Amino acid sequence: MLRWLLPVAIALLLGAAVILGRAALPGDPAVTAALERILLWHSLMPRFATALICGAALGLSGVLFQQVLRNPIADASTLGIASGAQLALTVATVHAPALIALSRELTALAGGLATVAIVLALSWRQKLDPVTVVLSGMVISLIAAALSATVILAKGEYVLSLFIWGAGSLNQQSWDAPLMLAPRLLLGAIAAALLLRPLTLLTLDDDNARSLGLALPAMRLLVLLVAVWLAASVTAEVGIIGFVGLAAPVIARAAGARRLRDLLIAAPFAGAILLSVTDSAVQLLGSATADLAPTGAATALLGGPLLLWMARQLRHTIPPRTIGGRHTIARLGHPWVAVLAGGVLLALFCAIALILGPGPDGWSIATGPLLADLMPFRAPRIVVAATAGAMLAAAGTLMQRLTGNPLAGPEVLGVSAGAGLGLALMLLFAPVVGPVQMLLGAASGSLAVALIMLGVAARPGYGPTRLLLAGIAMGALCMAVVSTMLAQGDMRSYALLLWLSGSTNRAGPIEAWTGLAACLFLVLPLFLFSRWLDVLPLGATVSRAVGLPQTTSRLAPAGFAALLTGTASLMIGPLSLIGLVGPHLARLSGFAHGRHQLAAAIVFGAALMVLADWLSRAVVFPYQVPVGLFAALIGGPYLIWLLSRGAERNG
Repeated sequence: MLRWLLPVAIALLLGAAVILGRAALPGDPAVTAALERILLWHSLMPRFATALICGAALGLSGVLFQQVLRNPIADASTLGIASGAQLALTVATVHAPALIALSRELTALAGGLATVAIVLALSWRQKLDPVTVVLSGMVISLIAAALSATVILAKGEYVLSLFIWGAGSLNQQSWDAPLMLAPRLLLGAIAAALLLRPLTLLTLDDDNARSLGLALPAMRLLVLLVAVWLAASVTAEVGIIGFVGLAAPVIARAAGARRLRDLLIAAPFAGAILLSVTDSAVQLLGSATADLAPTGAATALLGGPLLLWMARQLRHTIPPRTIGGRHTIARLGHPWVAVLAGGVLLALFCAIALILGPGPDGWSIATGPLLADLMPFRAPRIVVAATAGAMLAAAGTLMQRLTGNPLAGPEVLGVSAGAGLGLALMLLFAPVVGPVQMLLGAASGSLAVALIMLGVAARPGYGPTRLLLAGIAMGALCMAVVSTMLAQGDMRSYALLLWLSGSTNRAGPIEAWTGLAACLFLVLPLFLFSRWLDVLPLGATVSRAVGLPQTTSRLAPAGFAALLTGTASLMIGPLSLIGLVGPHLARLSGFAHGRHQLAAAIVFGAALMVLADWLSRAVVFPYQVPVGLFAALIGGPYLIWLLSRGAERNG
């Protein structure tokens, strides 16, 4: 344990520096002495203790998750448990405050348990394959985060402070939090010690574990209950603290912990040190009255790089697969006729969305003066939805062809989240932010992430599943920055929140013409790349053999994909997943050649987004669900279904 002395000393020194620096107040000594004592004993010391206890609880929770699931990248963040707990607390705060008064912890535990039950149910047929579990968890996490944003938006900026809590703020005004969490950490440690032998047996395969007398279902359920309870307790008290449970076991192993007994001791130490150092850093780097960022958002910045690194370490853990791999698909005999039929279907959806909808007196078909009155409201949002869907589907087709991965898309590879990162940086640093600056920021962020993901895809060993995991990691990194901006609580935060939800409620003629112009200048030129789109999925060797310019043939489509994603994400948010669903539906429908798949994907993407927009304003009338969220609720389960289907084919 001597190797832990230096990091423990560093954490304590940083904590002391924060306490001494922030406790010193200017002014009359007689007055400030009492204030300093209050600040020291009721804010700074409880905060330091809370950071240590929360970090230890999350570190222990991460070890339990990884042991019971035999998954080195499992923790409360990657399994979606923290987001599920946050969603439950957000819904209860807004709509059922009596539950919060009864028990925040039980409310958070219910949300966390519901999330982990969904994730495990989706992954059970694949024998809890690590990547399938984590991908399912992070997709569920995205959906839960979007639902939380929608609930907050429904109450306006008056509950925007929920995002400050949701981003994991450790600010304390009493000893209530550490006094509440410390007994739970102690009980969790005692439970882990009592379960040491069963946890050790869980490293064996199921048959050997059963032969040694282990009741696998009951033991897994018990360990999961302890791990979820620890994570949910932390979330209920301080909000989401991202990826500490993932990083703590990694740090513990790097420090020499090999046996499970040592890991159960070292990981809580590592989590406590990591969180306390991070919390001290955001205080020291912030101003005298405010932190640099919520601590949870700061720890989430570690999650993206850590997941990117760990994706390469799963070589011996996950059997090689081609999830969503190639299989025989009947090709259409007359693809352009089928595209034309899809265009007719799109026109029908647009007509339905324009004239049909619920009203105060029930469903009605708008005609005559009523249609004329509704036209300025409905027509622009239909155009925005259709053009955004077309652009995302076109970008998804480009990315699937560039990477040779049928599960690639601007949303799942983090390119849409990159648009949010660029938008957040533009709002933060630009003196004046107008539509042009917002578009430039979103496109720049998308392009940066697209180039990074192309570089990752070009590396050996990154098959479809690892590339997908790397994309979600990049998206988590970008969204951590966005969460930091959201937690600032000003009007820039509210603008980001509106973008995050993907609402077309405020679409007007300017947004509609922008979408049409973007489709004209960014989508139509893509058909010039039709030969490249046919050759690129065959790999670099074939591309080089047929004389394809290696740099230009990749950078040009990547640039267009980034511009398309940035423009579309600016209009309808980052969570729609239409960029995945549209191209995949086109491929499954028999559109094999690049230009045919591109055209069909554009039509399918536009039709799906128009349908989602119509349903988003009809299903809960008179309220409206943001279209980006509604499309994500369609695309998220579709992505999980694709993962399950691919695993069954290749298992």
